Amino acid sequence: MRHLLSGSVLAAALVLPAACVTINVYFPEAAAQKAAEQFVDKVIGPAVEPSQPPAEPPPGRSPAAMLLDLVVPSAHAQGADITIQTPQIQAIQARMRQRFSTTLAKYCASGAVGFTRDGLVAVRDAASVPLAERAAVNAAVADENRDRQAVYREIALANGHAEWEGQIRDTFARQWIQQARPGWYYQDPSGAWKQK
Repeated sequence: MRHLLSGSVLAAALVLPAACVTINVYFPEAAAQKAAEQFVDKVIGPAVEPSQPPAEPPPGRSPAAMLLDLVVPSAHAQGADITIQTPQIQAIQARMRQRFSTTLAKYCASGAVGFTRDGLVAVRDAASVPLAERAAVNAAVADENRDRQAVYREIALANGHAEWEGQIRDTFARQWIQQARPGWYYQDPSGAWKQK
């Protein structure tokens, strides 16, 4: 009995430390920002303003956690790149580029369509669209939003982290607005429309 008990204690002692090991995979914000910049550039053209680093640390990252990253850089299990070069993502990007050049650019320039704060597009001023064109604009906006939602999901899946979809959407939302042309409309964080 004593031998059996000591064997159980030894097994528990070996399992307990292994159960306490947690590997946190942090969202690579800088890599996502670079990927978003490249993606948006191919859809609407080069940015009109230079990229600026994020003004504050990514959400959920305390100063202590960032200090730990400096001391123990191997704590990150994810590499520094975000994959955006899968066939699915490239097919979505090609549709978006085509739609943008044939329809959406015109309506962004007129102010009828704008970029939303959540990484989508919206008809901002339907009255500025001729009645005969409204159905086509609404269809283009719906198709664009469907593709945008799909691309955010596909990028998260291509990188093995479905849980990153929201963070990818947020990163792309900032990039769409940053690369918008002067005169285009976008929503600020409160949802109010602003003109760039």
